[in-house]
Amino acid sequence: MPEGPAIVLSEQERPLMLRALALARSVEGRTSPRPPVGAVLVRDGQIVGQGATAPPYGPHAEVEALRAAGSQARGADLYVTLEPCCIALHTPPCTEALIAAGVRRVVVAAHDPNPRVDGRGLAQLQQAGIAVVLLDEVDPQARQARELLRPFATFVRSKRPYVTVKWAMTLDGKIAARTGDAFWISGPPARAWSHELRDRVDGILVGAGTARRDDPLLTVRLAASSERRPRHQPPRRLVITSSGQLPPQLRLLNTPEAGETWLLIGEQVPAGQRAVLTRPGVRLIEVPCEPTGRVDLQQALQRLAAEGLMHILLEGGAALTGSAFDCRCIDHVAVIVASRLIGGACAPVPLAGQGLPRLSLAATLDDRHTQALGDDLLIEGEVCYTSAASATSTTSPATEAAQNPTRK
Repeated sequence: MPEGPAIVLSEQERPLMLRALALARSVEGRTSPRPPVGAVLVRDGQIVGQGATAPPYGPHAEVEALRAAGSQARGADLYVTLEPCCIALHTPPCTEALIAAGVRRVVVAAHDPNPRVDGRGLAQLQQAGIAVVLLDEVDPQARQARELLRPFATFVRSKRPYVTVKWAMTLDGKIAARTGDAFWISGPPARAWSHELRDRVDGILVGAGTARRDDPLLTVRLAASSERRPRHQPPRRLVITSSGQLPPQLRLLNTPEAGETWLLIGEQVPAGQRAVLTRPGVRLIEVPCEPTGRVDLQQALQRLAAEGLMHILLEGGAALTGSAFDCRCIDHVAVIVASRLIGGACAPVPLAGQGLPRLSLAATLDDRHTQALGDDLLIEGEVCYTSAASATSTTSPATEAAQNPTRK
């Protein structure tokens, strides 16, 4: 690449990129459809400006840092979590702002996954005489930057939101007792972590069965010590309902002050039922259905991407999660395992759906992390599907028609 060899940061520079990463994390869930980015400007060993991506469609992180630095940006070094953009989309290119400000050197943690930018932003800076440094892929901070960018990468490349699935289960793999009782499988530290996860996404998705059974609010309740910036709006509360048959007293339908509720309804839902669901704070989004009459999940995700939602948290139930697994739409899993046993052949498990026919086809986890949350254990990672499993998966006619409009 034109920017020259990648490097691993020195011990003196590492805290500066760590600060840029912290700034990026502070705006997760607040920037879609743009990525969360952090930037730090340093001159003579002192931070003179810093910034993070503003809510749509305010300044990018680099421009925020330049504004904070003012004239001190000339001759300064920039540490930024993502390659500066070189295209005009809602805002002018960051590369032009950096060149005009006289920045001396730019240290970048990760390439931009957008094909329109990837490498071009760095080349433009270098052509203007700015020294450009890209972190080596093995650098821990480069890996952290790529983790932050995964939702954006999926959004721009696959035209759908990045999907994280979260569930809590007992040691014997149950998400509830045979009676349906699930309060609470995990302890307070794990539940607090779950709300931190909710705060990092654009929407929280459940199936109609979960909405009826649990009557959830799907809101974010953070600890007072949270370092994240205030949200422009809370995550969308999302329910997939093929029939539109939801109890009118559900809290999701009657709490507009807690955020918007979007109902992803089947195209066959009659006008009368739509009228029942129409109320303040509730939006109906029609989605094509599969031949079985169920909402086509892949089409639903594409509709959410078209609305600018970049990262979705799927919280159940087992049928919806299983359907997402069957169509290979789960990108990341976060599983909280409680050291409890409840048994029961009929007790619900996390994944339903068709499933895979052989253990050799099982999906695995990449970039695995484990963490103790009080008495519970968190296991999370990126889902890796085998190519053989892909060949056994089925695609609905509605989805196939949408993906291949000219196919006869």
